[in-house]
Amino acid sequence: MTRKWTTASAVAAAAIAVIIAACSGADTQEDRNFPRNAEEFDALFQEVSNAGRWGADDELGTANLITPDKVREAAGLVQSGITVSLAHSPMPDEAVDNPDSAFNHTMSESLTSDTIEFTYHGYGVSHIDSLCHFAYNGLLYNNVPTSASSAEEGCTKNDISNLQQGIVTRGVLLDIPRLKGVPYLEPSEAIYVEDIEAWLEQAGTTVGSGDVIFIRTGRWARRAAEGPWQLSGNSAGIHASVVRWIRERDVSFVGSDAATDVQPSLVEDVNLPVHTLLIAAMGTDIFDNMDLEALAETAAAENRWEFMLTAAPIPVIGGTGSPLNPIAIF
Repeated sequence: MTRKWTTASAVAAAAIAVIIAACSGADTQEDRNFPRNAEEFDALFQEVSNAGRWGADDELGTANLITPDKVREAAGLVQSGITVSLAHSPMPDEAVDNPDSAFNHTMSESLTSDTIEFTYHGYGVSHIDSLCHFAYNGLLYNNVPTSASSAEEGCTKNDISNLQQGIVTRGVLLDIPRLKGVPYLEPSEAIYVEDIEAWLEQAGTTVGSGDVIFIRTGRWARRAAEGPWQLSGNSAGIHASVVRWIRERDVSFVGSDAATDVQPSLVEDVNLPVHTLLIAAMGTDIFDNMDLEALAETAAAENRWEFMLTAAPIPVIGGTGSPLNPIAIF
């Protein structure tokens, strides 16, 4: 009788364990795909918002997280003194990912001066987005109405000149193709929290307050191997669910070698949800179109995926962003 009861109990316990595991797996899968639609996106926007966190007049957003102590911590990471550019050289040739208007270089008649023109938003030029580059429901970061921007004056709030003192902090490379054992991710391939956490465990590093993270998809490696393609609506990147993870760790800036968002969007009726959440909700500037290939090679050679990061946008008053050349120092 006792043996039968023990066996039955074990079977019941096993069944309960299976149910719990199934429920847990369902919860994990639901979190992985959240937000799925505009309603869930709105809820996540409110959840991660930093509006008012640093006062009603704040225009720095998560750049506030880079304290003097954080800068000193970043400086302490310099060991070998190797420097690596994170910018891709402006491309003079027109291509599907580099419209003719994106970059033009013209020499003067004297051949001793020149004119350089950028249309940097898009996929052809390495740049940083300011906090007036994206809005949600008519509001920029920190509840600034879009009416604060005009064709005549540009952005009177949240413009790129707020970063005139530059960016110096700890950088962390998230090399997802290396994690997966491939040279590059395929277009439209999504990166989830579990991918990032698996990479951090493999790399033996962490992400903390004030850090900037750079997410490598291998965009430039794929371009070199297979040629240019239309990235708009067709690029690897992070899923919107990752933004909650970023917010929980108080990351200061986010960058990638494409547009950061996985495209096409996996949130129904919301285009570029990651850009919208980071910029308009959290006040987090985004580095777009970085070239992370040399950084990945150097990090692997050094066996270190953390480094000192410096970057200095052009402080255009009213600007929605700026071309720039971030430097990683090992």
